[in-house]
Amino acid sequence: MGQAATIKDVAQRAGCGVATVSRVLNGTGPASTKMREKVLAAVKELDFYFSEVGRSLQSSTTRTIGCVVPSIENPVYADAVQGAQEVCLEAGYQMLLICTNYNAEMETHAIRTLIAKQVDGIILTVGDVQNSEGFEMIRARKLPHSLLYNTAPEGQTSWAVDDHAAAVKVADVFFANNHKHTGFFGLDFLSSDRARQRFEGFAEGCAHHKMTPPALLEVDDDGDDLTLQLDAFLKRHPNITGLFASNDYRALAAIRSARQLSIDVPGDLSIIGFDGIKVGQMIDPTLATIATSPRTLGAGASQTILSMINGSTPPILPHKEQTFSFRAGGSLMPLAAESKDDGKVTAFPSSTTKPTRLL
Repeated sequence: MGQAATIKDVAQRAGCGVATVSRVLNGTGPASTKMREKVLAAVKELDFYFSEVGRSLQSSTTRTIGCVVPSIENPVYADAVQGAQEVCLEAGYQMLLICTNYNAEMETHAIRTLIAKQVDGIILTVGDVQNSEGFEMIRARKLPHSLLYNTAPEGQTSWAVDDHAAAVKVADVFFANNHKHTGFFGLDFLSSDRARQRFEGFAEGCAHHKMTPPALLEVDDDGDDLTLQLDAFLKRHPNITGLFASNDYRALAAIRSARQLSIDVPGDLSIIGFDGIKVGQMIDPTLATIATSPRTLGAGASQTILSMINGSTPPILPHKEQTFSFRAGGSLMPLAAESKDDGKVTAFPSSTTKPTRLL
């Protein structure tokens, strides 16, 4: 394998000085069109690449942005990362992505790694913003950063959905469809402050409508035994007719498990998700959900960090009510009004007899 070409080799091939090559490649100074073409031709012929290490030593910047998210297995984070990366690339920055798998220790390690790599800024979603060691490390170093999906503490910036208000909306929708007995299915609250805030908003909305307080089903991230957990949960709470999943990924998993238990969705159990991922519209029944715009949130987080780096005007955060909307879907069925005879609720409308829930 031959020795890599140097900037001096490029200058010699183009017939100019090293400073001219640097100006052309960095776009930092004047150069004639003819000379620019010669330099770029020499770069291509020699297969020359700038040393990022050398460049960072000269400029005190690595032109990299770190990104920490729980998982890209959940499409909402994949879309948000895509939006963030597009903005970074357009501005000449590379993105370094690390997934933490909803683990606090991995989260701290990921942030330590990115700080050690001297990234110019960090976009991050943490498990619990109030108790995140990694987040405090970033703040202590005054490193440009933006939270993504977490509710921002005072004085901090976050591109996030108003989880509390969106969850209240879910309660409104269930109430409007005559579901008085509901459950909440989400990741354990220590791993996700978003799930906790969505539960709190949902419980508040249920209380406002004088519905039964929502029963809680918390699971870890593995979810391998979800069918067994859902079975036991519904046996403990046999009156539940509506289930709010803390995200679409879990809503889809709940629909799959319900089918394995011979529970009809939405005939026996209506399910509403959160996020509005595309696959939710590709299944049967389509998923009723809180629709969000993850790519817009990711892009906004990148723009915020770049404004901190270059001193430009930061982007304007959307109003809370603009961060979500309810999307109707086939996984939600309205129920008839309660019978005066026995107080039970039945599916409505119904052209055929629905099977009894098998638990």
